[in-house]
Amino acid sequence: MEKRISSIPNILTGIRIVCIPIIFVCLSFSERSWGLIAAAWMGLAFITDMLDGFFARRFNSVTAVGKFLDPLADKILVSVALIMLLSMHRVPAWMVVIIIVREMAVTGLRSIAQERGIIIPADKLGKYKTIFQDIALIGLCINYEYLGINFHKIGIVLMWIAVFLTILSGLMYFKRFGFLILEIQDGKNKR
Repeated sequence: MEKRISSIPNILTGIRIVCIPIIFVCLSFSERSWGLIAAAWMGLAFITDMLDGFFARRFNSVTAVGKFLDPLADKILVSVALIMLLSMHRVPAWMVVIIIVREMAVTGLRSIAQERGIIIPADKLGKYKTIFQDIALIGLCINYEYLGINFHKIGIVLMWIAVFLTILSGLMYFKRFGFLILEIQDGKNKR
């Protein structure tokens, strides 16, 4: 039973990975119905992201595969969605660039830190960034007005907040951990 519970986070990550090409295909078509389908798959992907983290922490079932695949799946999913939405003119290019560059920079920082034995956990600001970004992406996938709600406007407003949090959380990661890495490196150079 315990082994089954410990594999749940990896299964959920696998579901998220399967969602990526489906979302890509859905966003390849401009018809309204495809945007709704993409939004539904995007919602499923984001729910699996929340659930896999919950199960991994709740049942202490963190695996090496999960540590590698979970953040990779998240970054690929967001990057694919943003690039497809950019090609549809639903999101400005500068927002896409800021989000993708920040993700690459923080991933690089985490890799360097891990080589030096430092684990950089996700912070609350980064989690808020993810929530706003995820809801914004769903709104931008839907894009049109339904039931008097303009999903494109909501998506763009939430994306502005996500970009602000993206920049702020990225700076905080580098402020907190960049100096720590430099101090460790400086200590090794003095030996």
